[in-house]
Amino acid sequence: MYKTQIEAARAGITTPQMKMVLEKESISEEELLERVSKGTIAIPANINHKSLSAEGVGCSLKTKINVNLGVSKDDYRYEEEWKKVELAEKLGAHAIMDLSNYGKTASFRRELIEKTPLMIGTVPMYDAIGYLEKKLQDITVDDFFKVIEHQAKEGVDFMTIHAGINRRTLSYFKETKRITNIVSRGGSLIYAWMEMTGNENPFYEHYDRLMELLREYDVTISIGDSLRPGCLHDSSDASQISELIELGILTKRAWDHGVQVLIEGPGHMALNEIAANMEIEKKLCHGAPFYVLGPLVTDIAPGYDHITAAIGGAIAASHGADFLCYVTPAEHLRLPDYSDVREGIIASRIAAHAADIAKGIKGARDIDDEMSRARNSLDWEKMFALAIDGEKARNYFESKLPEDMHSCSMCGKMCAIRTTNKIIECGEVEI
Repeated sequence: MYKTQIEAARAGITTPQMKMVLEKESISEEELLERVSKGTIAIPANINHKSLSAEGVGCSLKTKINVNLGVSKDDYRYEEEWKKVELAEKLGAHAIMDLSNYGKTASFRRELIEKTPLMIGTVPMYDAIGYLEKKLQDITVDDFFKVIEHQAKEGVDFMTIHAGINRRTLSYFKETKRITNIVSRGGSLIYAWMEMTGNENPFYEHYDRLMELLREYDVTISIGDSLRPGCLHDSSDASQISELIELGILTKRAWDHGVQVLIEGPGHMALNEIAANMEIEKKLCHGAPFYVLGPLVTDIAPGYDHITAAIGGAIAASHGADFLCYVTPAEHLRLPDYSDVREGIIASRIAAHAADIAKGIKGARDIDDEMSRARNSLDWEKMFALAIDGEKARNYFESKLPEDMHSCSMCGKMCAIRTTNKIIECGEVEI
């Protein structure tokens, strides 16, 4: 009897979640079963997430996007987070990571799992601090596992667990002399715990125990990259690559336990390094789906980092990344508000779609061709319906209406499409 999607695929069983994926993707049942069985496609689907509309992440599938949200001690208005959840669903996101780290996180998370069809991810390390109400150095291995089990039972589909930062990788980190050191919040907490207690990373040391727990509820492990680069200077350094090697080893161990895997990646990275990093990840991690934050391609655009991330994300996904974590204009500055979330989702969707076209995903460009035909016929309603953000497109058009509705206020009667269509149709143009 299978417990997880990867075990079902190995047994040749097409699960209800796989059937959902087949309805959304241009891939055969045989291909899906083969790739899920090998781990190159993951379907994060906790057995207790009953409202889930399952998605596939990985080889030959459309690029997926994740939305981070959640409260902090400086802004803990859950009603605002719910508006962001509804926006994520409306704008076509595929996953939500609840990164709440203050207050009654469990009740918010339970309601999320009950109501949303999107995949739900968490970072249990964040919850451990508030849930256990202990000093970091006083938290025990059993405490950490208690939090993970609690979230798994609730129905969390994928968990970021920083299992790759260990004594070996930290030796490289301490010699690397980075500018920004460790920028992963969960990774920094594990590092601090290790240094204060003198112990090995509990998720690395007790990895087999962790796998058995995740397998019980079919939780996909998103192996966190504690040593991801936090600036261009630190990208592709010994710290990052040494941890990636560890993640590859942990990937095979997870698959051996029947647990699905996502690999988390950079971070900040110059344009010219992105393609090589995607290839290295796929090689070292045996083709496991790659989940990237950006990467941000410059460090000097606070307030515009949704753009720097979308540029990097499009390049990363076109070279093999499978899952983009959105970045908002508020990155590095504050907790994002509703408008920030909107801008971040749209930027990530543009990046993902552009990459799918470049990767040759079957049918990806069909909607672009439809948009082109609508533009050629100056069918504004069709254009608004096809646009990634049709509401914004309509607002722009209607804010300055043209005299002639067969054009826009940019060109008016000198519209090139209008002119050419009239010549083709009747051979006469009036300006």
